[in-house]
Amino acid sequence: METVIILVFVFGYLAITLEHNIKIDKLIPALVMMAISWALISLGIDDFTQWFDSAKHNLMENFGLLPHEEKMHLMEETLLHHLGKTAEILVFLLGAMTIVEIIDYFDGFSTIKSAVKFNSRKKLLWMFSILAFILSAIIDNLTATIVLISILQKIVKDRDVRIWFAGLIIIAANAGGAWSPIGDVTTTMLWIGDKVSTGKLFSYLFIPSVICMAVPTFIASLLPAFKGTVELQKADDKPKSKFSSTMLFLGLGAIIFVPIFKVITHLPPYVGMMLSLGVVAIFAEVYSNSKFAISAAEHGEHEAHASHSPVHYSLSKIELPSILFFLGILMAVAALESLGILFGFANSLQTSMPMMGTELHGEGVSDLVVLLLGVGSAVIDNVPLVAASLGMFSEPMDNELWHFIAYSAGTGGSMLIIGSAAGVVAMGMEKIDFFWYLKKIAWLALLGFIAGAIAFMVTRAIF
Repeated sequence: METVIILVFVFGYLAITLEHNIKIDKLIPALVMMAISWALISLGIDDFTQWFDSAKHNLMENFGLLPHEEKMHLMEETLLHHLGKTAEILVFLLGAMTIVEIIDYFDGFSTIKSAVKFNSRKKLLWMFSILAFILSAIIDNLTATIVLISILQKIVKDRDVRIWFAGLIIIAANAGGAWSPIGDVTTTMLWIGDKVSTGKLFSYLFIPSVICMAVPTFIASLLPAFKGTVELQKADDKPKSKFSSTMLFLGLGAIIFVPIFKVITHLPPYVGMMLSLGVVAIFAEVYSNSKFAISAAEHGEHEAHASHSPVHYSLSKIELPSILFFLGILMAVAALESLGILFGFANSLQTSMPMMGTELHGEGVSDLVVLLLGVGSAVIDNVPLVAASLGMFSEPMDNELWHFIAYSAGTGGSMLIIGSAAGVVAMGMEKIDFFWYLKKIAWLALLGFIAGAIAFMVTRAIF
């Protein structure tokens, strides 16, 4: 039965990887393989001789000798445990996405667009790379990419020029997301799973992430594509909301407050995110009523805005398919973890090639394993890779292994346009060709990835 469950996972994983070829959204195979995996576990519960206790992080003794009813009860408890851990991540993401949509509702990101007063390609490149790096650490790399490419489309007229900027935005956004607990889904998973802390994550990964962004940006600034000036779009006549800047800084500040709330209260991050969402929603409702009372008659506000509260409107705009995909993939990986499959794989991996430890400083083949995980995240989705590592390794919180995994999984996806959520959304928004990215941008991402990894090894030796 274990072999069948592994095959279900492999075929589901393959369908996720090939979603652009088979034209099926990746959330569908993720949900199907999750449901089938747990159904097979339930049907064959009496055939399994081992069970992994996620709370104690080891295999249960004498599981095979337990009666059927006790095994079923244990399976239901395990399923609820994993659902709870997954729900923490999903509720957190829902809150963050909603805050960003509320900012956009008030056209908050136009504040960034209005700051562009120059047409030098090199200056624009550095501006967008630095903005992507900073914004992705605050509002996550996927959202930062959507925001910046939307702004880019309103500034740069020529699409052939824009796709070069978009390529570097992907690299910078993924680099920026790696050092922040709220910057990337995989880093958030490690943070919520108590594998990394905010302070140590910053200490270990900020400099490597900066280098991962700066090296490709510097090399790209020397290329012909970023020489000279660019033709700017004409400014639109749309009236700017007087609350746009206020909501931008309020929303970003509310998201930044979440790690602080966790440190003070020791509550799970989603609680702080719900508090931040509530505060931003209060201001949004007050500002929305004021906005329509004063300016609706003068400027003819859009009906979609006028007939919805900001919170309801923003909730209707969030990426629900992404949330369902994370649910499916995390619960499918949990099925493999519960059967002890991941634990067994980790033990065999550690036997054949000793994993990184404090006393080893991650030298030699140990680092190679984590770097290969980064390369793997460019080919397949980094979420299941990190989810698997959570079930495979039992290193304590803030061990160097977790920080290196956060860096590799977060930045490695930049090497292919399908390797990260930021790349996939940029591909859709600008219709970027897979092979164009592979030829023009992938080598820059690889250089940044390697340079950042070397910087991490140096940083790790210091700390």
